[in-house]
Amino acid sequence: MANIVILTAGGVGSRTHQDIPKQFLNVENKPILIYTLEAFQNHPNIDEICVSILEGWDQILWAYAKQFNITKLKYVVTGGTTGQESIFNGLKAIKKDHKADDIVIVHDGNRPMIEADIITDNLVKQKKYGSAVAAIPCTEVVFVSENKIDSDRSIPRENLQRTQTPHSYYLGDLWAAHLEAQKRNITNTAASCALMEILGKKTYFSKGSEKNLKITTVDDIEIFKALLNAKKDMWIK
Repeated sequence: MANIVILTAGGVGSRTHQDIPKQFLNVENKPILIYTLEAFQNHPNIDEICVSILEGWDQILWAYAKQFNITKLKYVVTGGTTGQESIFNGLKAIKKDHKADDIVIVHDGNRPMIEADIITDNLVKQKKYGSAVAAIPCTEVVFVSENKIDSDRSIPRENLQRTQTPHSYYLGDLWAAHLEAQKRNITNTAASCALMEILGKKTYFSKGSEKNLKITTVDDIEIFKALLNAKKDMWIK
C-alpha cells in the first residue's frame, strides 16, 4: 500500500499582488512550494508526490525539485480552474500506476509549515477511520453577516472545527467521489472534505496546528518568515 501526496499549487496568487505565483515566491532563498515539498520528502511514510501546478510552470518546478533533491516528486500535472479540478487532474495521473486501496494525501502547496507529526497523525487516523482531515478547534467568536457590515447572530464556537490540510482518503474512494461530482454537476467545492460532505460522507478529524497556515496574502508571508525563525523557549512544555 502506497502513500501518495497530491499538492495543489495552481493558484495565480492574486491576493498577494505579486508578479509571480505565491507558491514560487522566494522566502530566505527558497520558493514557498519547496518548503512544502521538503516536508513530505523528509517524511518516512510518504512514497510519492504529485503536484498540480499552474500552466507553464512545470519545467520550473522540475528544475527546483532537482536543485533541492525532491526525489519523491513523480508527477507534475496542469492544475484546473478550481481546486476540485486540480485535485481531479492529479488523481487521473496517479490512478494509472496505483491501486484503489492506496492512500491519497491532498495538501495545499501554500501550506509550507506542515510538520511531520501532523502528517503522521493524519495517516494514522486515515488508517483507523478510512479518511482524515486535519483540523483545529475554533477559538474565536464567529458571526454570520450578509452585508459584511453588521450582524445579530453568532455561531457557538464550542462545536466548530476549522479544517486545514492534509486530507487523506483511499484512492478508490476519492476517485469515486469526483466521478459522482461530475454526474451531479458539482464543480467548485473548496476542499475534498467539502465534496465528501455534500456526498453524505462523514468527516473524521486528525491533528492540526495554528502554525500550519495557508499563505494567501502578504501578511501571511510575513507570519511565515517569523515562524521560520522562531525558536521554542526551553521552559515551554
